[in-house]
Amino acid sequence: MKFVPSLSRVSRSALSVSLTALSVVAAAPAFAADYPDHAIRLVVPAPPGDGTDILARSIGKVLGERLGQSVVIENRPGAGGGIAADAVAKAAPDGYTLMMGNASSHAVTPGLYKKLSWDPVRDFTPIALVASAPNVLVVNPNLPVRNIQEFIAYAKANPGKLNIASGGNGSLSHLSAELFNSMAGTQITHVPYKGAAPAVTALMGGEVSALMINIPTVTQHIASGKLRGLAVSAKTRSPQLPDLPTLDEAGLKGYDTEAWFGLFAPAKTPAAVITKLQAYTRASLADTAVQTQMRNMGAVKSDLQGAAFGTFMQQDLNKYGAIIKSANVQVD
Repeated sequence: MKFVPSLSRVSRSALSVSLTALSVVAAAPAFAADYPDHAIRLVVPAPPGDGTDILARSIGKVLGERLGQSVVIENRPGAGGGIAADAVAKAAPDGYTLMMGNASSHAVTPGLYKKLSWDPVRDFTPIALVASAPNVLVVNPNLPVRNIQEFIAYAKANPGKLNIASGGNGSLSHLSAELFNSMAGTQITHVPYKGAAPAVTALMGGEVSALMINIPTVTQHIASGKLRGLAVSAKTRSPQLPDLPTLDEAGLKGYDTEAWFGLFAPAKTPAAVITKLQAYTRASLADTAVQTQMRNMGAVKSDLQGAAFGTFMQQDLNKYGAIIKSANVQVD
């Protein structure tokens, strides 16, 4: 019989620690280190050619090149982004289904639709806010106003006579107009149109008095004098319209609305995958082609990621939810 020496308490303890470490390694998600090993689906809550789609394709192309796998765009428009959000919320939390969400899908829609099958906080992990883009308040040049103070004074002197267009009930341009009325103490009537293009056409034709809209949509019209820009909606001035003040600068202290775009994953996606996506997204945003696309959209790159992005989204959820309730905004 061979003699087998007994293990000392220290040896037994060391062996136990080693076995525990091995079990932890074995239990760790293998795909975290190798992620991704096949194509990633990026769901977009808008049709092809929309701003969200253009940005998703631009970032997705560079992100895929850096990750070494294709990023396939899947357009699922409808219900204010709700159709896309529902699909992503129910997807496997493995990092292979992501969403290019926006202010509409994750901050406005939850306040408009009372019985959603998904929740923007509970069902998603915020990866990164990639860009934001302010709106601009423009008026028909025949209106006898040249700045925000004159516009507010004219509206108060003519209650109920002015109207402001939007791209539709519950759109960001609509809620921006409602916030303006609330903060300025005006009674400017909202007139919804089916999209930004017909709203701009109506404004140039004199059917409506004003419009709060995405900057690139009207930049040429402002330059040609067909429309008059009064102020931008974000807290900082737009590089595209540097001479226009912000509404906050013009006297509506605290006014701040802007379109934004951010990457989300389904809730419970492993932290290692999220961390990798954040690092590669940050690198992708530094790409020259992506930055050019953002400038063309009137957008500015953002550095918010993870919890900070989640806090930003929650603040917009609260803000737009309050506007929707106060103005009794209802979708068609």
